[in-house]
Amino acid sequence: MNFLTIGHRGVMGVEPENTLRSFIAAQAAGLDLIELDLHLSKDGALVVMHDADVARTTDGKGPIAEKTLAELRELDAGRGERVPVFEEVLDAVRAPLQAEIKDVAAARALAEVMHRRDLVSRVEVISFHDEAIAEIARLVPGVRTALVASRYGADVVERATAVGATTLVLNIRRLTLEIVEHARKADLRIIGWVVNTQDDLRLVRALQLDGATTDYPEIKRTGRFTA
Repeated sequence: MNFLTIGHRGVMGVEPENTLRSFIAAQAAGLDLIELDLHLSKDGALVVMHDADVARTTDGKGPIAEKTLAELRELDAGRGERVPVFEEVLDAVRAPLQAEIKDVAAARALAEVMHRRDLVSRVEVISFHDEAIAEIARLVPGVRTALVASRYGADVVERATAVGATTLVLNIRRLTLEIVEHARKADLRIIGWVVNTQDDLRLVRALQLDGATTDYPEIKRTGRFTA
């Protein structure tokens, strides 16, 4: 399988994260997939933002869940960009997507869009939360899922297989050869994150991972040449 390069929230190292501008730049850079994050607004819109609160990435403040889509649209998400909804991303880029969900409610909203837009082949659903993965798998037969983990041990493999995930997306700072070998025995793909330097890239290549999530598009150009 080819080594995959995945744009983290688009190309958040050079463009405002989780904006259409960032996603379009990731596609233009030739990244294989684009990762994004989903939350529900107060009125149930599936909005693209990483944090549960708007303060870090916009000129507003307060929880997403307490704001309507119209209120979120008034915010500046960086360089004049507006907070997008998921379907706008689907229309803005052609690249395959990794959609990260934070809870079961977001899984249900995403399932509705996936059925309506026939997205099983285009969208892989990822989450730190086992129950969210289990819910999307129940609602969307055949969906590809990945378990994301930052602080983890070898039991992350059993967690992934228990909810039917076929991929692990793992923080490279804690990744060991033992965990990689354990995952391979369970036939799991492994993506390393966040891979932003040549040293990071050499590590994921040495561990023979299947891909890297990166903030910077340069990883796409150098990844194929790094042993």
